[in-house]
Amino acid sequence: MNPDALLKLKMLKGSMRCFIFGLLGFIPIIGLPFALASLWISGRVRRLEKLFWNPARPYRIAGSTCAAMSVILWSIPVIIILGSVFWQLWVVA
Repeated sequence: MNPDALLKLKMLKGSMRCFIFGLLGFIPIIGLPFALASLWISGRVRRLEKLFWNPARPYRIAGSTCAAMSVILWSIPVIIILGSVFWQLWVVA
């Protein structure tokens, strides 16, 4: 098979995975790893978009937008919970 065709398929599949993981990022607390994975995949797909046209680009953009919003949204409770745990450990010790 043509290597360019394989790269295009990889780019299209990555765009769809970015979208799915970005939506899964909205799951409370446990969605944070999905959102981070979506941002990682988005960066890899963007590199391939410099070489080829990506018809699934809107899915990548929507997925990375959802992922960025959910990272901001779910990082705050995680930081608060971890901060209170470490504060209790520091005060008790």
